[in-house]
Amino acid sequence: MSKKPSTIRIGRRYRANRLAPAYDMLVVGSGIGGLTTAACLAKMGKKVCVLEQHYTAGGFTHSYDRNGYEWDVGVHYIGDMGSPRTMGRRLFDYITDGALQWAPMDDHFDRIFLGEEHYDLVAGKAAYRAALIDAFPEEEHAIDTYLAYMREVKSAVRFLTLKKVLPDRVAGMVESFRSRRVPAYFNTTTREVLETLTSNQKLIAVLTGQWGDNGLPPAQSSFIIHSMIAQHYMHGGYYPVGGASRMAETIIPVIQQAGGEVFTYASVEEILVGDRGVRGVRMADGNEISAPIVVSGVGVFNTFETLLGESVPGRDRYIERLGHVQASMSSLCLYIGLRHTAEELGLPKTNLWIYPSENYEAEIAAFEQDPAAEFPLVYVSFPSAKDPSFTERYPGRATIEIVAPGPHAWFEPWADKPWGKRGDDYEALKERLSQRLLAKLYEKLPQLEGKVDYYELSTSLSTDYFCRYKHGEIYGLDHTPERFEQDWLKPKTEIPGLWLTGQDVLTCGVVGAMVGGLLTAIQLGGLKGTQLAKKMFF
Repeated sequence: MSKKPSTIRIGRRYRANRLAPAYDMLVVGSGIGGLTTAACLAKMGKKVCVLEQHYTAGGFTHSYDRNGYEWDVGVHYIGDMGSPRTMGRRLFDYITDGALQWAPMDDHFDRIFLGEEHYDLVAGKAAYRAALIDAFPEEEHAIDTYLAYMREVKSAVRFLTLKKVLPDRVAGMVESFRSRRVPAYFNTTTREVLETLTSNQKLIAVLTGQWGDNGLPPAQSSFIIHSMIAQHYMHGGYYPVGGASRMAETIIPVIQQAGGEVFTYASVEEILVGDRGVRGVRMADGNEISAPIVVSGVGVFNTFETLLGESVPGRDRYIERLGHVQASMSSLCLYIGLRHTAEELGLPKTNLWIYPSENYEAEIAAFEQDPAAEFPLVYVSFPSAKDPSFTERYPGRATIEIVAPGPHAWFEPWADKPWGKRGDDYEALKERLSQRLLAKLYEKLPQLEGKVDYYELSTSLSTDYFCRYKHGEIYGLDHTPERFEQDWLKPKTEIPGLWLTGQDVLTCGVVGAMVGGLLTAIQLGGLKGTQLAKKMFF
């Protein structure tokens, strides 16, 4: 029997009579970016109200429990948590008062399959390099140059981050300085950069084998995002002890200490803007909550297209700018439960990245032409093996998650039907896709065949229903070179009182969205924000 309730609900259920008389600011959306902004501002003494339309807080960091099993929906692993000195770890410790603990994965944290061959990414800079050279001994110079390139990008990203929080005039001066300091390859596509270093396509495929962590294959992604992700995991992967829901669970008390709150079932219908700027929000129940500042953590498409009225001054400029960015990939996720422990089943603390071949873009093109073609990417994660508390909380159980591309167009015919009641044809499609994903699992771990007790598949419609991303996008905006040229993607908008937070501010990923949330808090915090910036960045 599970020791947890049938549904994990974190946050306080919204009722109009539960609101405080006044708040310093409102945050729309309780994803990790919004929670980070709220917690940092709470540490500065601000009373912040976070409004979440879902039944539980956390956004893509939430967990759910069904049929005696628990799964995370997006926190498959986090990098840079092994040392208390990394910025990501310091930020987590700051916004949770040190209450969140981390468990390391295996040293061989990512295993990349190219057809029948596989290659491991190994934790630690020296071990990471050694494993690559052992697999590709003739490519030592290319590998060392690649690692040097990533170090240069890491330094250049500091300028990119700094520009997000500086006044436009000062940011322009920083950009002029940056343009003379950053390497020419900084914001070109990942494949372009790597093909200047080597013609070995298998090596390129191994180096970019984590492309599913941002949703774009190397021919489309900016080398910025590739470098940030690869370096983020270079010291290995980590998982929150107690599961992904522990993130929101440990952050919310920090928000509450300053008189703030995180409300669930709290659907915001409109951001209200008056003659002098933002004046609050209108809820789905018709209630209006007043505040001079509203921080939106629900993505730029939702913010400007859905939550702002058409007559709001300045909205049209943002609608035009949205034409320069696009929604990221949508996905399928198969949640699997087994009536054995991870140890009994031999489940690893290693992620599996399964590709038909090293020809990523060709495989994607074939899949887009024929949905019956092989999945161009299948990612397998073993949360119950990664979390040392899982067996105590769910004795005799184990869980697996499989993620693969799932174009939103496949599911649009059922978009107008209610969740859980989309009909037999929808369920039949899901079952066919589930069986295809299970077959990929059994190929790599044949001992699991016949051991699966329960499974269910989520689609882009699930992402829309629970997280309000209408195309099922899981990484906010695509991380193309053009995306990183958009100077308007920053915390402060041109609409007085309206601010942005989360993954669209800087980059995707848990820590990327957190840093976006931190930047928003730094700007809103005045002198205390400056002190926080020194604490986190220096």
